[in-house]
Amino acid sequence: MKVLPYILMIGLVTTGSGCNSVVVKTQTIEYRDGDTVLEGYLVYDEAHKGKSPAVLIVHEWTGIGPYVKKRTEQLASLGYVAFAIDIYGKGVRPANRDEASKQAAIYRGDRVLMRRRALAGLEKVREFSFVDPGRIAAIGYCFGGGVALELARSGADVKGVVSFHGNLDTPNLQDAKNIKAKVLVLHGADDPHVPQEQIDAFMKEMRDAEVDWQMVFYGNAVHSFTNPGAGNDNSRGAAYNKEADKRSWQDMMAFFKELF
Repeated sequence: MKVLPYILMIGLVTTGSGCNSVVVKTQTIEYRDGDTVLEGYLVYDEAHKGKSPAVLIVHEWTGIGPYVKKRTEQLASLGYVAFAIDIYGKGVRPANRDEASKQAAIYRGDRVLMRRRALAGLEKVREFSFVDPGRIAAIGYCFGGGVALELARSGADVKGVVSFHGNLDTPNLQDAKNIKAKVLVLHGADDPHVPQEQIDAFMKEMRDAEVDWQMVFYGNAVHSFTNPGAGNDNSRGAAYNKEADKRSWQDMMAFFKELF
């Protein structure tokens, strides 16, 4: 893969308070999938010496934006090299639901392409000298949760993957035999976008392939329960749930402690 010079923008983000403050560097990163230019968002603690575990973050169907960047910065403040990868391509940032739906459909309809874009992000993060290549995980939100699971199904060499309110379906259930990673699915118990048949098929897929997997259901939570921008009306099928957001983050952190 041909790599372009990768530092396009550098900034500083301060998190915490007092002696516990962490100053992390932010960079916009260009990389490629073949002829397609992708643009990710890298955040890490520049003061840390040595190699750190890395976490890939896969965006929702709207692409890399403020929400995913905030999550990336949160992870970096905890000591991880956090890299929000770009599935859609540089400059492709849907402005509304219709545009987001059309973009997501391209990749949901072509899982080979979806996996390739995720693997391009994984290859890029491995290039950074401050990343421990043996300690990499991936997480994703909504559309990105499904991408994280497809990355695992591709046989990618990552320690674990986490899906937050993501889709669970895949065209070829037999691909689960390729999974090397541990799998954690964090799911709203009342999510109307992931029917029970999809949940049952996913569980069978994991069991049949003897994957090391976990699935946590959060009561009274629907789709997008981690995103404050989703509003608070569960009847719409997507809404923020403060308790589920907090609990799912804690569950992810416990999972990372086990992985790393």
